[in-house]
Amino acid sequence: MQVKKIQALTEQYFDEMVQVRRHLHRHPEVSYQEHETTKYIIEKLEELDIPADRPLDTGCVGVLEGDQSSDRVVALRADIDALAIQEEGEHKKEFMSENEGVAHCCGHDSHTANLVGAAHILNDLREEIEGTVLLIFQPAEEKLPGGGRLLCETGYLQEKGVDVIYGLHSSSFLEPGQIGIKEGPLMARPDEFNIEIIGKGGHAASPHETVDPVVLAAQAVTAIQTIASRNIDPSEPVVITIGKIAGGTAHNIIPEKVEMIGTIRTFSQQTAEFISERIEKIVQGITTSAGADYTYTFDPGYPAVDNTGWATDIVIETAAEIIGKEQVKILEKPIMAGEDFAFYQQHFPGAFFFLGSGSEAAGAVHPWHHPHYNVDEECFKTGAALMASLVFHPLPPEL
Repeated sequence: MQVKKIQALTEQYFDEMVQVRRHLHRHPEVSYQEHETTKYIIEKLEELDIPADRPLDTGCVGVLEGDQSSDRVVALRADIDALAIQEEGEHKKEFMSENEGVAHCCGHDSHTANLVGAAHILNDLREEIEGTVLLIFQPAEEKLPGGGRLLCETGYLQEKGVDVIYGLHSSSFLEPGQIGIKEGPLMARPDEFNIEIIGKGGHAASPHETVDPVVLAAQAVTAIQTIASRNIDPSEPVVITIGKIAGGTAHNIIPEKVEMIGTIRTFSQQTAEFISERIEKIVQGITTSAGADYTYTFDPGYPAVDNTGWATDIVIETAAEIIGKEQVKILEKPIMAGEDFAFYQQHFPGAFFFLGSGSEAAGAVHPWHHPHYNVDEECFKTGAALMASLVFHPLPPEL
């Protein structure tokens, strides 16, 4: 691998990546509806004479065949969907979302542009590539069951014989020119639950004639928070969050029911299922004692992102050549956000890393899913170069 050559090509295609990112940012589409986004990506691949397969309704996989004969298959993944969120932020006024209530406030536009840039670099280096590179532009990372899961279930990647898969996520907690990674557990499994507390409505002035679901919901929220502190080993990372409570229509009406939704973040299916059982037991106990009723559903989410040891080492070694060893941040502990890249790791060795994209200058200081979320586009100079370079790194002999 010639690092200087790849870095020079990254500089050459930097403006192209910025243009792609800003186009996608203006025209975001939510999960499973990325039709125009997919069309745009395929057009970009066609300009490079890279054929695109369509294993799913949206998204695509570019198939780049190297000139060096080999059965080696390396996959690079980017997600393409946006969030159902109203965008804000002065730093993005030149390319703000034109789709009401939809925005790329999680950086997927930058992931896609970064992989388009890597495609340009690799296309120029075809004669040096051994085997096949799969450029995965995956839909629906933000919404269960997850595009990663659906793509794996088609059997497409298995038929292609993927040896290793790499992915990244823009991260405001790191600066451009940095990456963050760790071996093993990196991101949590994000399961979801839904609760409906069914009481007896009536006039707010006569609470004794009702069964108030608002009061019961308040009791449930407080009790549910004791699960992590009193039922789980303190050394095990766990988060339980109620993300929404909805009930009632007026100041003077006690409603019939209250709905609550939330998320459970763990690194173990067994722990997640235990917590789910405890939540239902708590809600059951509170409602039964008050003469109310309830419904409860648990929706298993993505597995935990768990980086393969040797694939992680490849990312670290390759990044050190590009940005310097001191700029490769080995994370001490995982984070509790989830990512459906985990589904690929159920089938193939793989490594996921955080690409530094945070800066005051670009207003890129806000967390994922914040209406002001932005990336410093300088991050492409690291991300595209690293993703392209990973294609050339030798794989373990046993593969």
